[in-house]
Order: sequence, then C-alpha cells, then structure tokens
Amino acid sequence: MAESPITARAQDFAAWYQDVVLQGDMAEPAEIVKGCMVIKPNGYAVWEGLQRELDQRFKASNHQNVYFPLLIPQSFLQKEAEHVEGFAPELAVVTIAGGKELEEPYVIRPTSETIVGHFFGKWIHSWRDLPMLLNQWANVVRWELRTRMFLRTTEFLWQEGHTAHSTHEEALEETLRMLDVYAEVAEDIMAMPVIKGVKTRAEKFAGAVRSYSIEAMMQNGLALQAGTSHDLGQNFGKAFDVQFQSKEGQLEYVWQTSWGVSTRLIGGLIMTHSDDKGLVLPPKLAPIPTVLVPIYRKDEERAQVLEAAHRIAKEVGAKVDDRDGQSPGAKFFHWERRGVPTVLELGPRDLASGKIVLKRRDTGTKEPVDQTAIAGRLTETLADIQTNLFTRAKERMKANTVLANSLEEVELILKDATAERGGGKFVMAHIKDDPVCDARLKEFKTTVRNIPLVDEYDGPGKCIVTGETVAQRAVIAKSY
Repeated sequence: MAESPITARAQDFAAWYQDVVLQGDMAEPAEIVKGCMVIKPNGYAVWEGLQRELDQRFKASNHQNVYFPLLIPQSFLQKEAEHVEGFAPELAVVTIAGGKELEEPYVIRPTSETIVGHFFGKWIHSWRDLPMLLNQWANVVRWELRTRMFLRTTEFLWQEGHTAHSTHEEALEETLRMLDVYAEVAEDIMAMPVIKGVKTRAEKFAGAVRSYSIEAMMQNGLALQAGTSHDLGQNFGKAFDVQFQSKEGQLEYVWQTSWGVSTRLIGGLIMTHSDDKGLVLPPKLAPIPTVLVPIYRKDEERAQVLEAAHRIAKEVGAKVDDRDGQSPGAKFFHWERRGVPTVLELGPRDLASGKIVLKRRDTGTKEPVDQTAIAGRLTETLADIQTNLFTRAKERMKANTVLANSLEEVELILKDATAERGGGKFVMAHIKDDPVCDARLKEFKTTVRNIPLVDEYDGPGKCIVTGETVAQRAVIAKSY
C-alpha cells in the first residue's frame, strides 16, 4: 500500500497542515520571494467565496469600497506615535525609485489607517459628511521572520474597513457591528465557532483605544485570531487633524474605527475541519460542492454511462470528472484531498437499478439514492455536512475549554496539553487587564486571547496574578 502523502495530525500537526495545503492544491511557497506564497486556483476560489460573503454584508450596512495607494509616505506613520512603534519591526521601505534616491522614503502599506486619516482630513468638513463608511480590498506587506502559508506570510490579502463618526458612541457601535459580521461569516459560512471578546490593553492594535477580536480553536487546541475590529477613538483624527463642524457649530475631531480579516481565515478553515486524508471544506465555501465520477470498464459501457452522468450532473449542478487515463480510484483520491464535500458514483449497475451512490467527505459514508431523488437528497446532505462540521468544531472547543484558578494551574494545563496534543487548550481564568499580567503569561509562551463579551462562566473572581477582583474570566491560550 502506497504511503500517504499527508503526515498524520497526531504525528506532526505543523507538517500535516503544510501537506494539506499542498495536496489540496490551495497554495505553495513562492520560494523566490522571501516569506510569500502563491495562492492557487482552489485556494483563491475559497478566498473569493469569503470575499462575496463579507462584501455583501458590508454593502448591506452602507459601506462603500475604495482603494488607497500601496505606498505610504514614511512621515505619515510617524504622526501617531504608538502606531509607528507597533509596526516599525515589520515595515518594508522603498528608498530608491526611477534610479534615484527618494527625498522621502515610502513604506509599503502594512495597514492603511495613516493614509486614510490624511484623506479623511480632505473629505470631512461637516457633520453632514458623517458617518463615512469605507472598505478596501487590498494586499499588505509585513516583514515576518517566521512564515506559514495563509497563517502568516510577508504579503497577504485582506480587507480593511475604515470609518469616521461624529460621536464615540456611534463609533463603538460600528466596531461591535463589524465584529458581529465577522463572527457570522466564521460560524455560518466557514462552520468555525469563535469567541467574541475585547483584547487586553497589552494586546490591542497599535494606536487603538480598544481592540476586539474573534478567536477560534484549531484542532490542536491552539487559538487563531480570525478577525479584529478596533475602536480608534480620536487618536488618528487628532494626528491627521480630521475635524468637522458639529450641528452646534463647534469644531470637533472625528471618532474612527478600523476592522479587518485576511487570507489567514483560510488557514483557520483548514485547521478546523481537515483530516488525515486531506482538505475538508464546508459546502458554503467549497468551489466545487459535488463531483460525479462515472465508472465503466468496457468501451460499450462508456457512452451510456457518460450520457447519464452529464444529464444528472446538469440537473444537480455537479462537475463530471470524465478525464481519460485516470482510474476511478485515482479520481476519488484526487477530489478527497481537495476537500470536495460530496462525490457521486455512477456505473453500469447503477444505471440498471436506477440508483446513484452518494459519498460524504466529512464522514466517508456512502448511500445509494434513487436517481429521481438525488437532487433533493444532495441538497439535504450538503446542508447536513455544513451543520455537522460546525457541531463537531463546537463540541471540540467545548471539550478542550477548561477553568483554572491559579497561575500555576494555567501553566500546568497548557504544558500537559502541549505534551499530549502538540498544542493546547482554552483556559478560562480571572486575570486583570494589566500589561504586567500579560507579561507574566508570556513567560510560558501564552497570552490572553480576549475577554469574552458574554460571560458564560461564574462572574467575578480573583486575578491569578495580582489577587485583585476582576469582573469575569478571560480566554488564555497558546496561539498562532
């Protein structure tokens, strides 16, 4: 028996992930460009699906798409002190262009708050110009030391929303509204359960007043920050002098937000659902939900089987794999590794009996279905796969979320989980929102992922670092 091209999860989770990305034809390293990747058609189609789902929600809430320059004057980043300090180690800077040294270097955009702030200053003058609700689909560059396809690359694709408001209340409402949009897409479309919460002050976005995130649990128990939404307060408004005349005739600074998700979502999707056979995709995001594989041994069977296969495929919206020179087994293997949710098998015996065989990618189960009923059965099955993938992931998160009441207990739980599963758990503990407490956790390579917006546990308790009373438990975990 041939050795599987995919490393088992239990053997080496990192190698398994890399194998699934490659064998699923999602992406490959761009070896000639440090830390970058080539997103292949199967991977890019998933990104397009995410784009569609997000974009329609943005537009339904009155956001408009725009595009800002890739190159940002270096002085722009220096206008907001915390922002430039936070991004300085990751910046790529252009100093020569057209064969000449530039008077002022350009930074290749790591994010666009600064250049957006400049143009907000040009466009916003009165309360009548507000709110200004913009979104950009773009690429960004952050010079990373350690890269991993989709999860962390030097260049990646994302969307970044930027909005300006007349009051802090309205800006905060926007921040939380977009966090809800991200959670909805993660859970309803990606079938990936998440925890919505506020980041600690030590973990917030550079230049924000408050940052909010959705955190997902991967199969090895590590956390993945899958999306962030930031309350920027008036920090960028003051840095770029974005003022407006209020209804009362007073000059005031705008209140801003920014929010974003990236191709990192695809990495989260892979690590949430895939198995040792390869990629598993939820039907709502699968580029090809169903493939029909015709099976025949004799030339005289070929025409009859193919005719029926194309007829049925047209009725149910399936792709027919009628490639010559490939055995049915090779075709099944091909689509299994690429995560296709359902595969239909049709051979001479099926034609004679009026049946067709339906196989699910999530469970591997097969069932014969009457050809006259296959359209309805396929719709039901795809919906059930979507639900099953979410339920499985939700149950896994629940089973690997534990309570701890001391710093030593947190450290021991995560140490044991790493030894057993190569990853970790979500540990719910009371901890003060203080950079000193965050620093203590980092001593054993863990962080506060967020403080959930909904407290599902036991309310107030003593901080595991300071002993002071805090309102609720936070999510502590090792992360990507």
